[in-house]
Amino acid sequence: MVSRIVVIGGGFAGLWAAAAARARTEFGLGDRLAITVIAPDAFHVVRVRCYEPDLSAVRVPLDDVLGPIGVERREERVIAIDPAARTVSVKSGAPCAGAETLAYDRLILAAGSALRRPDVPGIDGAFDVDTYAGAQALATHLDRLGDSTLPEQDGRWTAVVIGGGLVGLELACELPARLAAARNRAGAAGPVRTILIDRAPEIGSAMGAAAMPAIRQALSAAGVTCIGGARVRALDRTGVTLEDGARLPAWTSVCATGMRASPLGEKLGLPRDALGRVPVDAFLAVPGLADIYAAGDIASAAADDAGHRTVMSCQHARPMGRLAGYNAVCDLAGRPEQRLRFAAPDYVTVLDLGEWGAVYTSGWDRGTLVSSGAAAKATKRIINGTRIYPPRDRDAAAILAAAAPIIQAPPAT
Repeated sequence: MVSRIVVIGGGFAGLWAAAAARARTEFGLGDRLAITVIAPDAFHVVRVRCYEPDLSAVRVPLDDVLGPIGVERREERVIAIDPAARTVSVKSGAPCAGAETLAYDRLILAAGSALRRPDVPGIDGAFDVDTYAGAQALATHLDRLGDSTLPEQDGRWTAVVIGGGLVGLELACELPARLAAARNRAGAAGPVRTILIDRAPEIGSAMGAAAMPAIRQALSAAGVTCIGGARVRALDRTGVTLEDGARLPAWTSVCATGMRASPLGEKLGLPRDALGRVPVDAFLAVPGLADIYAAGDIASAAADDAGHRTVMSCQHARPMGRLAGYNAVCDLAGRPEQRLRFAAPDYVTVLDLGEWGAVYTSGWDRGTLVSSGAAAKATKRIINGTRIYPPRDRDAAAILAAAAPIIQAPPAT
């Protein structure tokens, strides 16, 4: 009889949960355990790079990682979960396709998160870098701005970024150069302007006091205008109106207002936290629901003994996925005592600040400055270009080795 692990999601947690299939061999299950990944498209998106101007390396074909290790991929969306029956209902993107029911012995819910847009008139018209499609749409828009036949109107060379968190900061530091490139293609001479808006009185304050000098320097060097303590009343194709009535003419508006967990978590009928995440225990199992694990942005786990919880970041999604996959295999091998507890006490943040460099902090309060400027930028390039990627050469042994259920040490400087 063949048992089956179903993994929902092809992001950081889902990919690595599936790659933890390495444990099939470790526990002697071989062909008696099948693993299926259900994801809406054929790519693993390195989402944390979507703010970058070059998107060529943002997508990794899932089949290049899952195929060599014998994991089935289904290009479908999950529309329902039935924990009692141990089934999920899936539907493909075909217009006339009906729902299909798929049984599982263990389910790993790794459906991730999505941009949470505020309830503001016109906000749906803002660009985003939350997905590859969103980042590509922004890139296409910026390219079109360089069309010399467009009228030279107020706001053409202005971009407004709504949200001063990590994504907003990283994007704001990149946009001035991208706007200038478009202006130069158009042969125009007007100044470019990037405006970063946030509700917090001081932009970037969530990064902690240790990082603030670097953030201020980088924003100033990039020519970014910061408006703290502000709320958006409405926006449209030509600009943004603030709550105080101030009008900011801008042909480019980008929403970077935080994330909320996938609504699939609602299907489990459990209390969820303020971000929509489902609780998991030390083994990443969902309490009260036998046979279901959750990992990544959709799950909230204890990160240490001091009360800190995991954050919506690949820093936690990747090891959570590895351990959830490994522990699910332990269950099916009849060895639950060999399951591993999740812990991630060493929290770090490496924030890209464009041409100026980057800033690297450690600690849950981001209270220790590890490095800044060019040194931190070198670390960030290693993270974005190598550290968070799976092996991309279809080498099964390398993929399985990378899926070892471990917590990586903080990145070196």
